[in-house]
Amino acid sequence: MITTVDTWIAAEHRNEVRALGREINDTIAGFVRGQTVICVLLAVFYAAVLRSIELDHGITIGLIAGLISFVPYLGAGTGFVISMCVAIPQFWPNWTPIVVVGGTFFVGEMLADYVLAPRIIGRRVKLNPVWLMFALFAFGALFGFIGLLLAVPLAAAIGVLLRFARRKSSALINVATA
Repeated sequence: MITTVDTWIAAEHRNEVRALGREINDTIAGFVRGQTVICVLLAVFYAAVLRSIELDHGITIGLIAGLISFVPYLGAGTGFVISMCVAIPQFWPNWTPIVVVGGTFFVGEMLADYVLAPRIIGRRVKLNPVWLMFALFAFGALFGFIGLLLAVPLAAAIGVLLRFARRKSSALINVATA
């Protein structure tokens, strides 16, 4: 496959295109690793909180909810529904633990979206947290749920291409002024 693609590219540009491909690959791999770290952190958070309030099967629910958080909002939504279905019969009529169970997933999702993702994923994909939020908003608005899934990897790839273009234009300006 690489040989076929190489025939599409002029010989003098092959190394440059390969370097860009490697940089995009490294960036997307960094996103996947960062998202995995966030999922594990959420799984531990959910399991610890649900266990601390003594929800039946809290550890299992928390671990599953955290690990399927790779898909935006699926982990928190699934965990919320399942844990509420367990919490209401278990804690009725005491509302405090039921509210804590529901709030756990709200806090976890806010923590993941506004604290962990910009810091962990933003650093790995070399994107400013503001650009990450903009990418999620724009791709989500344009393409819905699929846009949310593809927003960060596509923004990371676009970032690699824009940094390459900026390096090339700086090199051309330096040559022109010399």
